[in-house]
Amino acid sequence: MQMVAGGQTFLFTDLVGFTALTAAQGDDRAAEVALDFYRRVRPLLSTHDAEEVKTIGDAMMLRCEDPALALRLGLGIVGELEAVAGFPPVRVGMHTGPAVSREGDWYGATVNVAARLCAVAGGGEVLVSEATREAAGRVRRVALGDRRLHWLKNVTDPVPARLASERPCAMTRAHPLRSIKSLAGARPLGAGT
Repeated sequence: MQMVAGGQTFLFTDLVGFTALTAAQGDDRAAEVALDFYRRVRPLLSTHDAEEVKTIGDAMMLRCEDPALALRLGLGIVGELEAVAGFPPVRVGMHTGPAVSREGDWYGATVNVAARLCAVAGGGEVLVSEATREAAGRVRRVALGDRRLHWLKNVTDPVPARLASERPCAMTRAHPLRSIKSLAGARPLGAGT
């Protein structure tokens, strides 16, 4: 048995509407979608210093030692799969804290909370516990929504969490002074050359 005291960040991610997809399109198609999901997520792990703990049907359990990289990974997973036309929406929940490792798997309250946060996230959402936010500190180009309490199944106390999103790069936003300067230098419509 190995107890990790400092804290690990666990991410759970799954496909929203997978049961309905299975009912509508059959088991074979659902299995193909789940395997495609895994294939698209796995290349993101190495660039975020993350590891795949296991897959469970249409879900993946991931572990990251760096909570800031975990935040980026969660957003990367959602972004990667939103870009695939017709792919079911993906959701991510994450939590940071101590956990117990045994025979290649992880156990404990931290793992349970991460799984429960995933279950309450909506399609296309990355739900980050306050513990993960605090451990990550400020992460460039990541915006965090308002802190909300979540009453999670089989968790005694409410868990504070926030929705994470990509913050647009400053270069992609229109700069008001540039817009004014370009208008000031523009010729009126119909002016001759």
